[in-house]
Amino acid sequence: MNTRISRRSAIHKMAGGAAALSAAAALSQRLAAAEAAAGAGLKGRINHSVCKWCYPKVSLEDLCAAGKEMGLQSVELLTTADFPTLKEHGLICAMVSGVPGGITDGFNRLENHDKLEEYFQQTVPIVANAGYPNIICFSGNRRGMPDEKGLENCVSGLKRVVGIAEKHKINICMELLNSKVDHKDYMCDHTPWGVELVNRVGSERFKLLYDIYHMQIMEGDVIRTIRDNRQFIAHYHTGGVPGRHEIDDTQELNYATVMKAIVETGFKGHVAQEFVPARPDVLASLRQGVRICDV
Repeated sequence: MNTRISRRSAIHKMAGGAAALSAAAALSQRLAAAEAAAGAGLKGRINHSVCKWCYPKVSLEDLCAAGKEMGLQSVELLTTADFPTLKEHGLICAMVSGVPGGITDGFNRLENHDKLEEYFQQTVPIVANAGYPNIICFSGNRRGMPDEKGLENCVSGLKRVVGIAEKHKINICMELLNSKVDHKDYMCDHTPWGVELVNRVGSERFKLLYDIYHMQIMEGDVIRTIRDNRQFIAHYHTGGVPGRHEIDDTQELNYATVMKAIVETGFKGHVAQEFVPARPDVLASLRQGVRICDV
């Protein structure tokens, strides 16, 4: 017997079985989410999510329970340690967090690439096995680095990890953040820079997390930007401008109109509420945000 061929065959069988289990898990989650959305009276054209960090006084258990009742499909910016809790509630993590270095120390520094590669090598298979779609990453701060040099460094680092993302059919998403108010000196702070990065990396599994709040601060012209760059965007975040509070008529964006534009692009990913409620009943504010975005 040719043991080399036998071993390879066994490995292929195991890989195929794991892929089938992941696909089955993802399908089960989508069906459960669709049922929850229908039960909550949602239209089903937006896949709703929420960012846990905005609710520090609400436990993950309680947020999952409330979110499920509202028709949310996901609670996000969580790490792999939180997956069992999500599973108990029939929810997913539409954008997985935990990347080393956080926002300030990202792919634009060559010295960060080894630890970033190690993280993605370890984390992507876990996320894929859970049936979740995206993992977040960041450019890092400039600290005097020219944007062109940052692009070159980010391309170098991301090309070390997109292969495993392609293999497991997981998106790595770099978030666009404002450097004017919240994240001073952050490099990936304009859509054209992010789009150029996606083009240079050249992988269907590397895209952008378009944060509407952040890009309204940096650029404005949100709807035109979304329409023109829809193929580069895998995920959206909300937030009221100014202040990052409720997304109703207390702020300057018409989120219902923005969401209609997103739907019209054919977007099938998730939209996550990432505003920090200013009112005492934070879950009522979340419910209102979901309803505003459910177009």
